Amino acid sequence: MLFHSSLRRELARSFGATLLVLLVIVVTMLLIRTLGQADQGRINPQEIVLVLTYTVVGRLPIVLTIALFIAVASTLTRMHRESEMVIWYSSGRGLAAFLRPVFHFAWPVLAVIALMVLLVWPWANQQAEQLRDRFQQRGALERVQAGQFMESADGRRVFFIEQDPQQPTMARNIFVYSTETDGSRILISAASGRVESIDQQQWLQVNHGQRLLFDRPGQPGQVQVSEFASYRILIDQPALPAGVAQGLKSRPTWTLFTDPSPANQGELAWRIGLALAAFNFVLMALALSTSNPRANKSGNVLFLLFGFIFYYNLMTMGQRWIGTGEVSALAFMLALHGGVGAACALWLAKRHWGWELNWTRPWWRAAPA
Repeated sequence: MLFHSSLRRELARSFGATLLVLLVIVVTMLLIRTLGQADQGRINPQEIVLVLTYTVVGRLPIVLTIALFIAVASTLTRMHRESEMVIWYSSGRGLAAFLRPVFHFAWPVLAVIALMVLLVWPWANQQAEQLRDRFQQRGALERVQAGQFMESADGRRVFFIEQDPQQPTMARNIFVYSTETDGSRILISAASGRVESIDQQQWLQVNHGQRLLFDRPGQPGQVQVSEFASYRILIDQPALPAGVAQGLKSRPTWTLFTDPSPANQGELAWRIGLALAAFNFVLMALALSTSNPRANKSGNVLFLLFGFIFYYNLMTMGQRWIGTGEVSALAFMLALHGGVGAACALWLAKRHWGWELNWTRPWWRAAPA
């Protein structure tokens, strides 16, 4: 039918353009953040593209949800603004008639969002976490690049060394600045050194150097200078095995089902809620999209975007409430997603049948023709 095909074609064009713009924005923002993490020594600079890819894939469900919402809202708002809706209304097509073509276009996107948020989202986060953990579990000297200052994992030491690429455990021209637990500061310089592993801890054995001790407790401003032939410095504490400190975002959905702890229920409610919210966002865009010729052209789209942000923030807050045990997952999902879906359906019915609320009587009556 002309009605269905023209509407789906318009939605497809709007969705494709919106998705492309959002992907460019998201990739740019995540690239800046990933470069910052590489600069801070949290990820391997040689794995920036891989980490960025996993991060973008993990964010795709949210991007698809926003793109679908904006596509439906902007398309219907434009049709109202340019009086196309008047033509369809005059031909006997009420607002409820748009449900079928809109959801006929949206259901593949909704299915992809549900599959990605339940399966791909935790997998992508897990892969990105493994890359970060694998790099963090490497010794501090292995992460140090020649001619660069590098901070230790606990933030108490700064290293500067020249390292032989053929012998990664050997170092030369070593500089170490350390802040001790009692507030004193130590500056160590040495001609050479090597890495040793003792009791799953990494130590830097330096040779033929000088040690300067500053700001000892009770002796402010005094400097103690000593020379040594051999000195040992603790580099890193033993790291946790990979996967031990797995975050909630990287846990498989089935694990969240089988282990119903409050934190797992909060994460599971967020994942299922995002799939339900994508459905509600389409219904919301259909029910609330309209245009006032005397108002700004983008005013209604901005109103819908504010509604999207408010709804999404409620989902995030609900995840925290469920995680702390303040509310049950089922009750929150029924109240939020069920309430939003019912409100949008009632508002759509009101606009389709022309209902209005008679404030002098506690019931609905049909508006006069």
